[in-house]
Amino acid sequence: MSIDFLKRVMLFVAFVLAQALVLGRIHLFHCATPLLYVYFVTLFPRNYPKWGVLTWAFVMGVTIDIFTNTPGLAAASLTAIAAIQPYFFALFVPRDAAETLEPSLLNLGPTKYSYYIVTLVTIYCLLFFTLEMFSFDNLLEWLMSVVGSILVTLALIITFEIAKRRV
Repeated sequence: MSIDFLKRVMLFVAFVLAQALVLGRIHLFHCATPLLYVYFVTLFPRNYPKWGVLTWAFVMGVTIDIFTNTPGLAAASLTAIAAIQPYFFALFVPRDAAETLEPSLLNLGPTKYSYYIVTLVTIYCLLFFTLEMFSFDNLLEWLMSVVGSILVTLALIITFEIAKRRV
C-alpha cells in the first residue's frame, strides 16, 4: 500500500466521523449545515486518475448518506463534483506545473484557490439542497439553506487551509 492511499483512507475516515458525529447535527438558524466532507473531493492532485476521484467521492457520499439518513443525496452531489473537479482544477493550474500539484491555498494562491473552492462548494450545495427539497415551492427556505451552508462550509475549509499552511 502506498502512503498516498493510507493518507486518503485516514482523511476519509476523519471527514466521515466529523460529519456523522458532529457537523451533521449542527443546523445554524435551522438552515445552515456545515458540509465539510466536500473538502475531501477538492483535495485530489492534478495527476490522480479520474475514475479514482469518482470512486472515492461515490463511496464517501454513500457512507455519509448511511450515517446522516439522506438517501442518495450526498452520493449524487459528491459524484457530480468529482466528475468536474479534475477539469475545473486544470483551469487554475499552469500547463508546466508539476503533475503531483495538489489544490491548496499555498499552491494556487488566495485568488485562484478562492475561485476554485467557492465554485465547487456552491455547485455542491445547489445540487444537494435541490435534490433534498425536490421542488421550489419554498424558495426562500431553499435559498437560505444553500447560502447558509455555502458560507459555513467555506469558513471551515478556509480555516483548515490556514491551519494546514501554518503546520
